[in-house]
Order: sequence, then C-alpha cells, then structure tokens
Amino acid sequence: MNNQLYATTGPQPGSAAPRRRHHWLRWTIVGVLALVVVAAVGVVAFVKLQPAPARLALPGPAAANAPAGPLDGTWNVVSGSQAGFRVRESGFGLSDEVVGRTGAVTGSAAVSGNQILTATFRVDLTTLTIAGKAQPQFAKSLDTAGNPIAVVTLTRPVALGSGFPSGATVTVAAAGDLTMHGITHPVTINLSGRRDGSTLQAAGSIPVAFSAWNIQGPSGGGFLGSLADHGVAEFQVTLQHA
Repeated sequence: MNNQLYATTGPQPGSAAPRRRHHWLRWTIVGVLALVVVAAVGVVAFVKLQPAPARLALPGPAAANAPAGPLDGTWNVVSGSQAGFRVRESGFGLSDEVVGRTGAVTGSAAVSGNQILTATFRVDLTTLTIAGKAQPQFAKSLDTAGNPIAVVTLTRPVALGSGFPSGATVTVAAAGDLTMHGITHPVTINLSGRRDGSTLQAAGSIPVAFSAWNIQGPSGGGFLGSLADHGVAEFQVTLQHA
C-alpha cells in the first residue's frame, strides 16, 4: 500500500517538465527578438542620425578676391586643404553617406601658358577621421599600415580657359592616375578651379570602385547594415605661388 501511495504522489510524466521547457523556449525567443530590435535601432541610428558633411567644393564666387601676382610657375598646396572620401551606407531601406576627412594633403602644380602642365597631390590616409574620430575598420580596409599615402597625378595638361587669369571658375574633366593600396589606375578627375587673390583654389572628385584597387569593404552597421562597393574620393586644395 505504501509503495502504491508513493508512486501516485510523485511527478507525473508529461506535466511539469514540458511546462518548464516551454517557459524556457518562450523567454529565449523573446530575448532573440529583443536583440534583433536593438540591432535594428542601432543600424537606423547609425545610418540616419549622423548627418554627412557637405561635398568638398570651391567657396562661393562672392568670397573670392581679385587675382594678384603671376600665374605661370609652381604652386604648392598650403594648410587648410582637405581630402577624403564618401561611401553610401544603407540598412532597413534607409541610406546615408559615411564621410572621411583629413587635412594632411601635400603637393604642387606647374602652370604655364594658361595650362596646368603637371600636378601631383598626396594624401596621408593614416590621418583620416570620420565624424572627427579615427575608424580602425577603414584603416584596415585601406591597409594604411602598408600603404599610407594615396597619390593623384595629372596625366595630361589641363587648359584653364581665357577667363581663368582674371578670376573665372573653370570646370573640366581631367585625365589622371590614382595610386592607392599599392595599385595605380587611370581615372577621370571632375575638377573645378579658380584664382583667389594670390592663391589658386581647386576642388575635385574621383569615382572609385573599391575592387579595382583590391580594397575590401569595411564592416558597416553590422549584419543588418552595409556599405556600397564603390565611393568617391574628393579634395579641396589651396595653392600658393612658390
């Protein structure tokens, strides 16, 4: 009799244990969904809550001063110049631009007969920042440790036009080479230039397909966000007569 009583008062198969398993499964699903929501919110914030800086361009014509001094000769890049990149960022149907900037730009241009005969600009990629902060994932993608300098070189002279000496803005599609990640490719440089007092101002952009320079895309907004496989290199430089 005692044995029968013990048997009937113990845990019955198929009762408490399944309920515990269902309880655990329910909370696991809730936890996973919460993580997905948090990740989604993170991507949306990453994509939409960081306003992208304006494209590098010449200042407005009203800010320019009357040209002064000779035009022919060598012109050197001075402080205040900038270069960088912009890449489209997307996630959950939203998109924005990731923009890198640096002021570490050097180089020179040779002008003669109202033409830019030669020009070379160098950009120190190790100093690039995004929203004022260094980004290790971009440094890794660009291999700045092994190839710290990007170089833009004109490969054909650029005619400046009759109005350039007196301060007119010139916009041309210039032929050049872009060296980056240890690889050089011909590129088209969308270039604008103007005399401003005793200086020359130039701004331009170069479309870049990362695979052509063997650049792997950096990680973006995690597994729910991504960066485009192409971008734009851009610059704004001020040059003074040597």
